[in-house]
Amino acid sequence: MSGDGSAVFDRLGLTEYEETALRELLSLGKTTAPNLAEATDIPKARIYGVLDSLSDRGFVEVIPGRPKEYQPKPPEAILDRAVENRRQDYEEFSAAIDDLREEFLAAFRPRYERASEDVTPTEELFHVVDVGEPSERETRRLYHEADEEVDVVTKSFEYFDSVEPALADALERGVEVSVLMLVPDFLSTDPRDEPAIQREIVERIREDYPAVEIRFSTGKLPFRGHVADPSPDYETGSAILLVEEEDVPNHMRQAAITDNGAFVAGLKRYFDLIWDHESVADREG
Repeated sequence: MSGDGSAVFDRLGLTEYEETALRELLSLGKTTAPNLAEATDIPKARIYGVLDSLSDRGFVEVIPGRPKEYQPKPPEAILDRAVENRRQDYEEFSAAIDDLREEFLAAFRPRYERASEDVTPTEELFHVVDVGEPSERETRRLYHEADEEVDVVTKSFEYFDSVEPALADALERGVEVSVLMLVPDFLSTDPRDEPAIQREIVERIREDYPAVEIRFSTGKLPFRGHVADPSPDYETGSAILLVEEEDVPNHMRQAAITDNGAFVAGLKRYFDLIWDHESVADREG
């Protein structure tokens, strides 16, 4: 993270011109559209549309006059409005889906059931997604849907930032989270300094989420992933995992997702065996 506050702009859903205009307005304060166009090199034919869009989102105030002037909202207000905009978008989306639910189910459930009649047990056991944003999105879903526990198998938890809000939500709901990492001896220092990444993540988790238990496997782990809500009767549970393939870059891998209770129970049993008998509490152990 750069530390200059710029990362927020990536979350606001702005076009390139909108981001440029808002950044400049926060530095200039109140100004006119022609002045802003000159300061940013945004075409004059586009500047009014850009400012109207920022005004519609609640990030900029329009001050009447001849000429009109535009003033940015305070940074705190911009962040609050961004959250409110997203909340309203979600509520509108949810309401629209509810209105269409009955029609959609009536049209497509019979088709799905007919098409699923020939699905084999093997096809039902797993489905796959690409490693990266798709797998991280599924991991966040797993945290959000967990009721009792989530067990994590990872090398250094280098993707922690992408799942942290979902993990925090799970902890607030009383979900128990346990993280099994590798001792640094098995981490790579080329091309990335995985031991340093792991050290930073461990420190953050222990400081910000003390309820999370962390141990370190003293042997290599054949898979990485998350296991949620396993049950001894094989009735519940879900998991996302990928097999360790050191010679294959992450962007070329796929992660397997399963809701098969028996398979999830098997993953949990493996996790417990490593946790209880082949791991240490200290990463330098």
